[in-house]
Amino acid sequence: MLRTVLRHGLTGVLLGSLIGNAQARELDTAFGNVEVPDSPERIVTLYEGALDASVAAGVTPIGAIATRGGNEVAAYIGEHIDTGLLEMVGVARETNIEAVLRLEPDLILAAPQLPEEQYRLLSRIAPTVVPASDGFSRDGWKAESRLYGQALGKEADIETVLENVEQRAAALNERLSDAGIGGTAYLARWMPAGPMVMSSELFATGVLASTGLEVDDEGLVKEGSAHSDVLSLENLSMIDGDWLFLATLNEEGQQALDAAEQSSAFTRLNVVKEGHVVPVNGQVWSSASGPLAAEVILNDIEEALLP
Repeated sequence: MLRTVLRHGLTGVLLGSLIGNAQARELDTAFGNVEVPDSPERIVTLYEGALDASVAAGVTPIGAIATRGGNEVAAYIGEHIDTGLLEMVGVARETNIEAVLRLEPDLILAAPQLPEEQYRLLSRIAPTVVPASDGFSRDGWKAESRLYGQALGKEADIETVLENVEQRAAALNERLSDAGIGGTAYLARWMPAGPMVMSSELFATGVLASTGLEVDDEGLVKEGSAHSDVLSLENLSMIDGDWLFLATLNEEGQQALDAAEQSSAFTRLNVVKEGHVVPVNGQVWSSASGPLAAEVILNDIEEALLP
């Protein structure tokens, strides 16, 4: 689909016709300086972190991609907006360019590491903002959110929600410390084939670490990767720490986890015996990013560790 659109071009749709003579601001992005309109009204987000930041800033886009493992946006986003106002324009790894074109956006917010070929096409539809990225990092989502906030003209709103997240994490850290709760923590995503340990340098593991837990991946995750290879049940002992957060993305993953929980390899883990296994939503913990997702993760930690 992408090559077809590239071959035939985007006749009749030019960047200048979309932003007209409106005042524009210049942002520093992964692909250089990009001019964006002062008051964008038709925003399309092609990344869950961009949708999260937009909604947190009080902006409802007209188009977005579906959450990983689903056909709509993540349920936690749906709690803040009328999802009927959103048109799905793809999934995490495949954008429907023609659907984006039909929406006639005046601003597109895309993911870090967007392929240049796709960026060149999208930027002919509307100004396209792509955050620079140096790979996985625990706090990279904050810089991304700030850039999206700048693109939307909502810098102050984004700064406020980020400050709220940081204050909430600090308060939870203090409460856990006062209660003598801490130790090592692992995040694993359970797939139909088995569990994968998530990198300690991701959004979710960074939020987890901000509460004072020692988050690790035991060196099982290769540099530049988000997760390890699938572990056998026998190797689960490698992540038998003080806390184990288990995420599933869909029904098949949940069924695989349910079956594994009946095995002796699972039940003999110390973390299981202590009752310190915490089931979490994989659409938030292993796919999402942004201030709203951070609040969900902090809620989950508080409910599980400080019931």
